[in-house]
Amino acid sequence: MAGGGIVSQGEGKDYGGKVTAFVLMTCLVAATGGLIFGYDLGISGGVTSMDVFLKKFFPSVYKKMNDDSGHQNQYCKFDSQLLTSFTSSLYIAALVASFFASATTRVFGRKISMSFGGTVFLLGSALNGAATNIAMLIIGRLLLGVGVGFANQSVPVYLSEMAPAKLRGALNIGFQMAITIGILLANLVNYGTNKIKGGYGWRVSLALAAVPAIIMTLGSLFLPDTPNSLIERGHREKGKAMLQKVRGTHEIEEEFQDLTEASEASKQVKHPWRNILQPRYRPHLIMAMAIPFFQQLTGINVIMFYAPLLFKTIGFGNDAALMSAVITGLVNVLATFVSVFSVDKFGRRLLFLQGGIQMLICQVAVGIVLGFNFGVTGEGSMSTGYAYLVLILICLYVAAFAWSWGPLGWLVPSEIFPLEIRSAGQAINVSVNMFFTFIIAQIFLTMLCHLKFGLFFFFAAFVVIMTLFIFFFLPETKNVPIEEMNRVWKQHWFWGKYIPDEAVIGGVQLSARKAAA
Repeated sequence: MAGGGIVSQGEGKDYGGKVTAFVLMTCLVAATGGLIFGYDLGISGGVTSMDVFLKKFFPSVYKKMNDDSGHQNQYCKFDSQLLTSFTSSLYIAALVASFFASATTRVFGRKISMSFGGTVFLLGSALNGAATNIAMLIIGRLLLGVGVGFANQSVPVYLSEMAPAKLRGALNIGFQMAITIGILLANLVNYGTNKIKGGYGWRVSLALAAVPAIIMTLGSLFLPDTPNSLIERGHREKGKAMLQKVRGTHEIEEEFQDLTEASEASKQVKHPWRNILQPRYRPHLIMAMAIPFFQQLTGINVIMFYAPLLFKTIGFGNDAALMSAVITGLVNVLATFVSVFSVDKFGRRLLFLQGGIQMLICQVAVGIVLGFNFGVTGEGSMSTGYAYLVLILICLYVAAFAWSWGPLGWLVPSEIFPLEIRSAGQAINVSVNMFFTFIIAQIFLTMLCHLKFGLFFFFAAFVVIMTLFIFFFLPETKNVPIEEMNRVWKQHWFWGKYIPDEAVIGGVQLSARKAAA
């Protein structure tokens, strides 16, 4: 699922320092940035399942949904490219905006990018809440996408740079957690606003996105620039003073020296996009594309975007469908804690493999239940017992994703890139993720109409492929310092041939050469 980045620091240095008020404020701003993305992920599906919203903007869908002829295809009742454009337009805007956000964050600093993203998101939420036609809805969603693109680019970077090294990984996972909380809050809001008399509840749902946007925008105005940003832009003394302030100590010489050297080294990398095409970076490039691609082909965003519509399709009433989406959102939040507490204990591969197997079983079971009740024609209905069985299976599926492909889909790519290709690698990772988020959001309802219950077998097939991919091609990166990551690739049965001996530091190959000498 689309969201924030997670940065692993491995077993790096501990520069000391303490948690200051600046770090706590950073956590607050990061949380509102995560809430923005999460709220937006969760809100659209609930709104598009509300009768008053469909009647006003998508009357053809509303008419098809309420067809009482007895010959209605349950799989196709929501099939509308215009309806899916309302959801998916945000993600193509975020994809484009992320490239501009990267340059803005680097040239003007992190807080400027955060402030701009929050402001544009605020404008989009206001336009959506006041919409009177589809054009206003789509333009509003595009503005929201620009805000998401800038927020997702700048907030995790700001957070990583301001946090003490010993808290950096935990705080980045906290940002991921905020995304899941945002999804849950959106589902709760939709459930509440659907009960508002007068038919304007959908406006409240869409407009309330302004709340986290205002907090992030105003908060960013009072935040300082990060020491990294100041040093990167040539303000060394200001950067040193800021580092002393955020660490709460004057004993920062070692960290300041490392920041300065890292900044100088990064400036020497003139062509990261050309470098990443070299054979020695082949495993990094493949992972930067394959992992986000597979993450979207799990089918998770189908659940996050369209959960209420899906539950209405299988027989839940409007309120029950929205409450079911709340339940899946709650499962998503709770299961993410499993990853937080287990990823460094049991490793990435085990969570990837276990999550994949559990998702596979659940998807196949859902497909069988839908096929048994609706068949190929899509006509008929589902009993309450079967409907609740589908809800349970989807909750188990969401839980498996939330402790495997959800956070790990961001964590693993972020920890494998060497400094010289890190900017290019992360840009590829985010771009592939957003692109396929857009594609899946746009074509899901059409795929449901044409593939029917077979859609769940379609995603299950990809889960098989991605689980085998992890088993054969992803080495374990648990507790491996970033600067020693090449040692892991060199020892791998397939990728080892791409990694030159001189690229391995502190590893088995270096020890072997010393022994031979």
